[in-house]
Amino acid sequence: MNSSNFGEHIIRITQDYCAALDRVNKILNEEGAIAEKAASIDAVLIHSGSEQHYFADDRAIPFQAYGHLLHWLPINRPDQFVYFRPGDKPIYYQIVPNDFWYDQTIECADDWADEFTIIRLSSADELAAHLGTGSLGSLAFLGENQNLANSLGIDDDKINPSSLIAYLDYCRAIKTNYELDQLRAASKIALKGHAAAKLCFLEGGTEFQIHNAYLNACNILEEESPYTNIVALNEKSAILHYQHKRKESLAKAQVLLIDAGCRINGYGSDITRTSVSKDVHPVFHSLTNSMAKLELELVAQVMPGMAYQDFHLSALRRLCKVLLEHEVCLNGNSVDDLLEQGIPQIFMPHGVGHLLGIQVHDVGGHQCDHSGTILSPESHSPALRNTRIMGENMVFTIEPGLYFIPMLLEPERNTGRGKNINWKLVDELYCCGGIRVEDNVRVTADIAENLTRQFE
Repeated sequence: MNSSNFGEHIIRITQDYCAALDRVNKILNEEGAIAEKAASIDAVLIHSGSEQHYFADDRAIPFQAYGHLLHWLPINRPDQFVYFRPGDKPIYYQIVPNDFWYDQTIECADDWADEFTIIRLSSADELAAHLGTGSLGSLAFLGENQNLANSLGIDDDKINPSSLIAYLDYCRAIKTNYELDQLRAASKIALKGHAAAKLCFLEGGTEFQIHNAYLNACNILEEESPYTNIVALNEKSAILHYQHKRKESLAKAQVLLIDAGCRINGYGSDITRTSVSKDVHPVFHSLTNSMAKLELELVAQVMPGMAYQDFHLSALRRLCKVLLEHEVCLNGNSVDDLLEQGIPQIFMPHGVGHLLGIQVHDVGGHQCDHSGTILSPESHSPALRNTRIMGENMVFTIEPGLYFIPMLLEPERNTGRGKNINWKLVDELYCCGGIRVEDNVRVTADIAENLTRQFE
């Protein structure tokens, strides 16, 4: 970790929180909401979250810290707190239970610890004494544990104030140099996993073996992945979030779609690759190459000021060309004909990408301002997760896909829209599943930095 980059990162977060509090308090004043009980917000307490257990069981659910806590410091542990008051050094209340059942050690590396006043406690119950009752009326709480916030004496209207969270969510789309460093490192390691997964596939590995080859190459546990790995062979690659890992060998495994990332200091990469065997259907082989080319063409389009909805539409137009060139759709149609009828969405029902950072589907993707105003995607592409205007140092995925999904295609077989589709070829390609190619991209002052390809 670059200590100077982390220091600059904290400065940026501090500026964002100060601006957020100024805005929230202005809103309170304008609404006449400041009264004896409804005071302005002078400080914020961010909670990582509490450990949860499966119902009627003593087994803990794998923990994932709240994103706004991870934005401050790279500690993925329950019951950690950051206290921020404008003008003061942020405080890290480090909860380290006295425990001989589990290892509770928390390492505080100098390159980030120096940015905080660290106060070590053995229980969250000790926190109230440090906060002081006199200031609780002006303290906001960010986190999922409302009961904990209430136990500290924090008013309900100061728990997760929507105007404060909207401002902070919007800011997270623009990354600091520290965050970009983590995302680059996460891509670099994940690509080692993808290379190992492809080799395992070509050697006849099962989904389960391919999954383990990926984890081993990345040197991570499954629960350390930023999301559940998608490891799909053949027809299963047409299931967008396929969750299983079949252990049985397939006689003819011709297609591998693997969507898997890696997490570094709380920041996750999200990379998808589609590989084919030498005896795969020749049209599907050509489609795979065309989709890889299409994805790189989209990366080359990225620039500040571009609307992501227009970017998605460009992906759909390019997909139409691929469908026509390979006669998946009949050549009597034009790209405009297919777009007008919504044909490409049958083959790519998801959006072309999403914001990326601490969360794989990072927050604020549909916000168009700091106030939390929502810009929903167009009705023709309701699954698009990002409707932002591209800005410098914004990071998102680019992931065009082409799938042969019976659930979407079969209802069209005898419709007017279905007359555009080459059903004989579709029937031949159902067994191949689908194709997705995904990179992680940063917007620079004029072009895109491909955080993924630079390490291949």
